[in-house]
Amino acid sequence: MITLYHFGDAFGFDPSPFCLKMETYLRLAGHPFQKKRGDVRKAPKRQLPIIEDDGRIVADSRFIIEYLKAKYGDPLDGHLSAGEKANLHAWQRMLEESLYWTIVYSRWIDDSGWRVFRPLVFGFLPAPLRLIIPSLVRRGVARTLHGQGTLRHSPEEIYGLGLRDVAALATLLGDRPYMLGDKPTSLDASAAGSLINILHAPVESPLKAGTAKHANLVAYADRIRERLKAS
Repeated sequence: MITLYHFGDAFGFDPSPFCLKMETYLRLAGHPFQKKRGDVRKAPKRQLPIIEDDGRIVADSRFIIEYLKAKYGDPLDGHLSAGEKANLHAWQRMLEESLYWTIVYSRWIDDSGWRVFRPLVFGFLPAPLRLIIPSLVRRGVARTLHGQGTLRHSPEEIYGLGLRDVAALATLLGDRPYMLGDKPTSLDASAAGSLINILHAPVESPLKAGTAKHANLVAYADRIRERLKAS
């Protein structure tokens, strides 16, 4: 059986959009699996998710999905045309290389989000470490965001960029049940990983407030989340 190593269900679901993406993909594709809390320090690329399958370790959600498609077939995307697959790829890049960084900013850098996010993620640490580790990790995240470019903008600009991504996603979805039509694709795994983390995490931000104004995205995230619970 496939084992998915993730951060843990801090919000009733994994706080990492990529770990939640991977769980959603496995469930939508119908792959039996079990979840275990992973240790990012021992992960091959120092990040989660990773999977173990028949003794093989695969890291990074993109490469995990490629591996699963090659070994078990492609039940979600196999029916798509070359043009549809190109469209899917572009939307995934928007979610994972653009909107993702606004989510990170809302939790780690925005003080109002950090006050909520810190105890939820680091509350399990013993008292001495609980006072030291969060600030060290936060500074590391800030350096990453500055190098990546997000933190060179004002808060208003950062949230504005994220909300443009969200508005584009709402337009793409329209009144369809899934992002590309009547059937789920791997794009829905990426979209659910982001939208559930924005709308259902107990972190208030302009990103969450703006996303909640799109009724179709709210209903979509609720549907996917209920499907995950029922699986």
